[in-house]
Amino acid sequence: MQILLLFLTILGGMGLSIEAGLLGPLGTEVGELWATFSIFGVGAALTFLLMLFFSPRNSPSFFTLPSWQLLGGVIGPIYVIILTITAPIIGIAMTMIGILAGQVFKSLIIDHYGLLGTPHRKVDRKRVLALVFIVVALSLVAKA
Repeated sequence: MQILLLFLTILGGMGLSIEAGLLGPLGTEVGELWATFSIFGVGAALTFLLMLFFSPRNSPSFFTLPSWQLLGGVIGPIYVIILTITAPIIGIAMTMIGILAGQVFKSLIIDHYGLLGTPHRKVDRKRVLALVFIVVALSLVAKA
């Protein structure tokens, strides 16, 4: 099961690279904010349709959730705007490695302290080494 989840995660990462490739030209055509809005509009419509057909009807009300859990709605558009601006200028590979470096760095902190309701997982040398390799990859791609 864990291998399947890892494979799905890798596919998701590939999707983000495609999204960055699509957002750059779209942002050039219509502007970064309109490109972000269009991506989220299409995504919201698709998610709504999926919810209609596949979501359990007895799920908790959206308004009963703690407000901090909805911060992803603020972080998501910022992330997409960053992709839209940076990918055409520094390239998709460098953008994705930079995003990955930021994700892994912050993820290590979240795991180590068990923040945001996640299980506590101590940062060890292997995890720090993984982050170092990502930073090395970023520097190698930057020099290419």
